[in-house]
Amino acid sequence: MRRAVCPGSFDPVTNGHLDVIGRSSRLFDEVIVGVLINQSKTGLFSIDERIAMLREATEGYGNVRIQSFQGLLVDFCRAVQAPLVIKGLRAVSDFDYELKMAQMNIGLAGVETLFMPTNPVHSYLSSSLVKEVAKWGGDVSAHVPDHVLVALRGRLAGNGTV
Repeated sequence: MRRAVCPGSFDPVTNGHLDVIGRSSRLFDEVIVGVLINQSKTGLFSIDERIAMLREATEGYGNVRIQSFQGLLVDFCRAVQAPLVIKGLRAVSDFDYELKMAQMNIGLAGVETLFMPTNPVHSYLSSSLVKEVAKWGGDVSAHVPDHVLVALRGRLAGNGTV
């Protein structure tokens, strides 16, 4: 079985993330979306909320599984028996950082990395940018799934639940 991990914080999931996940699902028998639990960062959404949003956004893919992890990505890859990581690249600046991580991952555990260029439509898109624009009342409806838009509006309006 060809299995790969697509890791990230997904706070929140964007259409750019979904583009990479969807394209990856056509290349691999199983794609595990690894949602990073980062103890040093407070996200807009809890890990459970992010997982729920991702599950809803990927429910049309029969071969995509959503799972949280903490610690080293290579340890997560070992635990789920995935020898490959998929990373979406938006710009050259992403490549510089991700190349170093890929080299470390192969050195630590033999985990390979596949770099997938982002669809140009999403090349500028990030969760941070979506949150910032939404925070100030900007329209991010073209950049996130509808259920994520509802969750963003609810969270930023202060009513707190997804």
